[in-house]
Amino acid sequence: MKLKERELIKKMEGVEVERPLKLHFIPYLAPGHMIPLGDIAALFASRAQQVTIITTPSNTHFFTNKSPSFADPLFLRLHTVDFPSKQVGLPDGVESLSSTTDIATSAKIYYGAMLLHGPIQDFMEKDPPDCIITDCIYPWVYDLGHKLKIPTIAFTGFSIFTVSLMESLRINPSWKSHTDLDSFVVPNFPHSITLCTKPPKSFTGFMEMVHETTLKTNGLIVNNFAELDGEECIEHYEKTTGHKAWHLGPASLIRKTIQEKAERGHESVVGVQECLRWLDLKRVNSVLYICFGSNCYFSDKQLYEIACGIEASGHEFVWVVPEKKGKEDESEEEKGKWLPKGFEDRNIQKKKGLIIRGWAPQVMILGHTAVGVFMTHCGWNSTIEAVSAGIPMITWPVHGEQFYNEKLITDVRGIGIEVGATEWCVDGIEERKKVVNKDSIEKAVRKLMDGGDEAEDIRRRAREFGDKARGAVQEGGSSHNNLLALIDDIRRLRDSKPLDSFNDSLS
Repeated sequence: MKLKERELIKKMEGVEVERPLKLHFIPYLAPGHMIPLGDIAALFASRAQQVTIITTPSNTHFFTNKSPSFADPLFLRLHTVDFPSKQVGLPDGVESLSSTTDIATSAKIYYGAMLLHGPIQDFMEKDPPDCIITDCIYPWVYDLGHKLKIPTIAFTGFSIFTVSLMESLRINPSWKSHTDLDSFVVPNFPHSITLCTKPPKSFTGFMEMVHETTLKTNGLIVNNFAELDGEECIEHYEKTTGHKAWHLGPASLIRKTIQEKAERGHESVVGVQECLRWLDLKRVNSVLYICFGSNCYFSDKQLYEIACGIEASGHEFVWVVPEKKGKEDESEEEKGKWLPKGFEDRNIQKKKGLIIRGWAPQVMILGHTAVGVFMTHCGWNSTIEAVSAGIPMITWPVHGEQFYNEKLITDVRGIGIEVGATEWCVDGIEERKKVVNKDSIEKAVRKLMDGGDEAEDIRRRAREFGDKARGAVQEGGSSHNNLLALIDDIRRLRDSKPLDSFNDSLS
């Protein structure tokens, strides 16, 4: 039955009908952006709002693996715009950061994403929404919304803790006088945070541009829940910026069944049932899960140290190693040339360890009772997925905002420990000069996996935040209430408010 038919029946029955909002979502072309914003779009659709996700042809699979349990096709649709492959010098089909492992191609994808302005504007003019919800990386969406008199809300892939921390660094630049190797305390921040090194200039410069664009919009959607960021950081952000933040996450918790969790993102290179059978044979909390995201590539030397460290720890493990693009046809022997001699015989063949080369069903793995600890690069999606599952973390930040996320995990919330990584790179592809040695890796794994009072305290706090995460998205929870309030505010704006008063409406 079509929406108009349902409305007509309700009117005939004397039921007041609330016209759904018409919302257009514009995710950035990277898995870490498309996956959570796609789930948030599904959240709005689950509340009977008419949602359109705008993406490019090769990225539709990130949004089409949907289950009727949370994405009624009546309310959620896709609109594709062609990616300007020829203009940026890329082959057809290379339209996402998951398609590359080199910096030059990543830059071309970024420039291509910026060129989507034209075709998206054409679509918006023909089919204007009530509100545009856009990834904060796109600097042109605010101007587009302003031109068409359509309010815009930004989406950030960071926590408000991290956004607030970056804002403190931006408005208090005294830290820049330190050398790159000096540690320093973040000035004028709600928590005492000491950073081991300065962030790269190119990263801070880019994020300042993103921040300026974000503050022009009419609010900020965050894939987190208020209890993890803390009211002190939310208040700090809103007080220092005058901007409203809406916590609607964790987005991954919209996935309820094993199948829904397994379908999130790319298709897994390991069969879901095969992975489950392996984990089902293991004791509760006995498995170390290791994954550094879809866009972080370690040298063979670093992979060797990881292998030695986890084997020396004596614990069972699932280790995800991203497949290097262009080398998918390598033999198994070539792919494992960095492994210590006999490693596969001692671990993989004897079912003590499982190596997944490529994309893995991470949400499903983290939700399994066998997994006891997550060694992570501290990308925000991985971080919030681990928190949602109540899993403590071994933190190994590499690039971007990951060193900030690490501090929230370890220093503020006490749900993880640091492995000792100190080299802050521009991106996950960049060649790293420092190697975290096997002894540091073994020590960190044993500290959390071997038990003891400190480990049990960390594990208890992780479980508590897992409970809070699940409570936040349930009826009456903080994120659930934020979603309803945001829908109501956008609806009131649509029905009675001019664009210029949108910020006042959200405040």
